[in-house]
Amino acid sequence: MFLVQTVVARVPSRMLSVFVRNAELLKFLTVGAFAFVTTSVLFFGLKWTVLDGKPVTANVVAVLVATVVSYVLNREWAFTARGGRERRHEAALFFLVAGIGMGINQLPLAVSSYIFQLRTPHVSVLVENIADFLSASIIGTLLATAFRWWAMRKFVFPEVVVPELEHSEGVREEQA
Repeated sequence: MFLVQTVVARVPSRMLSVFVRNAELLKFLTVGAFAFVTTSVLFFGLKWTVLDGKPVTANVVAVLVATVVSYVLNREWAFTARGGRERRHEAALFFLVAGIGMGINQLPLAVSSYIFQLRTPHVSVLVENIADFLSASIIGTLLATAFRWWAMRKFVFPEVVVPELEHSEGVREEQA
């Protein structure tokens, strides 16, 4: 708590109001940044070892692991003030949206790898890895993030939950 107070005290009030107004988006982007690092580390770790020569497969595995982590962090932190759905229905929608996002994420890498042939021996190892990073980790992630932000708010976590209402409904159900 002390760390948060120290940071808040140093942020200009004008910026602080922007942060507060956009807290949900900033949390979503923070979760996304964590998932991005997770995906990148796993992608290149797998691509350079056990999935050598299979960049799309390596990226799919990396994105799947990061997606599970992302669900937990989004549910418990970024979209904690939203809900409106039964938990398993919400999870199913989350993974459907994430699956579509994964497909969107793979498109630039597939184009780079298989249409433009930016793979060794056609290009150097350095060019291949730069192309993979730009297409999968930058372009694919940006496109998928924009889609996920829209779809999460529209379909997965559609309603803003008012804590007092949620609590009072639970009390009414217990009394009945």
